[in-house]
Amino acid sequence: MKKLGMKKLWLIATLCCVAPFIASAQTDFAAREAAADRLRAIELNFATVNDVEIAYRVLGDASNPSVMMIMGLGSSHVLWGDRLPSQIVAAGYRVILFDNRDVGDSQRFEEFGEPLIWWQLLKNKFGFEVDAAYDLGDMANDTVALMDALNIEQAHVIGASMGGMIAQIVAARYPQRTTSLVSIMSTPGFADHLPQPSTEANNQLTDLANSDGESDATARLHHIGLYPEAMPRQVMAIFKSGDRSEEVKTIVVPTLVLHGEDDTLIPPRHGEYTAELIEGSTFITFAGMGHNIPATVLPALAGNMITHMQTQDGRQL
Repeated sequence: MKKLGMKKLWLIATLCCVAPFIASAQTDFAAREAAADRLRAIELNFATVNDVEIAYRVLGDASNPSVMMIMGLGSSHVLWGDRLPSQIVAAGYRVILFDNRDVGDSQRFEEFGEPLIWWQLLKNKFGFEVDAAYDLGDMANDTVALMDALNIEQAHVIGASMGGMIAQIVAARYPQRTTSLVSIMSTPGFADHLPQPSTEANNQLTDLANSDGESDATARLHHIGLYPEAMPRQVMAIFKSGDRSEEVKTIVVPTLVLHGEDDTLIPPRHGEYTAELIEGSTFITFAGMGHNIPATVLPALAGNMITHMQTQDGRQL
């Protein structure tokens, strides 16, 4: 793993730990709660994969092509809301929404405790391996193992933010299982040549970083799909996985890279660089979109995703 500078790693830690809070802060909380309630009304299922219990929901007809949707850091699948999955289902797909390990209704890893971030950063600086309960590769393996449990031979794989990182690994390591890849507001890794979050965004993140695990506020965050207590462990999973540019470069499946033009958390250059690494990929940006999916942008974003997937249906490697 390529070592990163201490300052950049500390900034990444701040970014990753509370990035999802920005999306919720920019969107009406009551609307998110209502969307979460609609998703929670759908039957919740469980599968044990890689010795980890994974919670999931299935939308759409089993005879339709499958889509695996992977949410970001510290976030349950509930944070997707119901509008985007519903539009994909209406286009003729079966959508599998699931909680990554350590969040939501999937198996938690509290026994590993909360990593001491500054100590792990110091170890990384001097070339020592960081301690992590798991890495992004483990989470990608969970995705494919869940496909096995559901008898899905091949699927379109969609990921947002950290979920995009996981989706990239699935596409790189399991091309025969990946019909297409959609990477949303994500990155192949926080390489030194890529831009850092803006000062304003970092200040916002710092202001939102404090969360009491026993508070009513945290219970409300859980309700809409945010799990702050898991974020430090998942940050370490990102650190342990390092700069994945060389692996992303090996992706051969049809790829669509989507990014918000106003994303100051993972700036658009990260998405552009992802597309540069993946031969033949398409890169699209959206005005008025930051590190979230605003209601005003969602129809265009969903339309591009659906067109991309429909174009690739039936393709075999």
